[in-house]
Amino acid sequence: MDHHETLPVYSKSKLALRNGQDRTEIWVAFQGLIYDVTASRLWRSGKHYEHWAGQDLSEELSEAPHSDQVFLKFPIIGKIG
Repeated sequence: MDHHETLPVYSKSKLALRNGQDRTEIWVAFQGLIYDVTASRLWRSGKHYEHWAGQDLSEELSEAPHSDQVFLKFPIIGKIG
């Protein structure tokens, strides 16, 4: 069984509330999974370069200077539903 099967599912509107402005949690989504990047100093204000937290960054990451491996250091807290 895929361990992602048991993750809670969050809507895009719930994800949007975790943008680093309204709440203490800072979340971003990538390829269907939601990562908690709150602990990252690079996301401290809810913004990382031109990217805003609380969004699905799947499309935007293709332009980033790093690979999707960067997400491996952050906890997966849910799925986009």
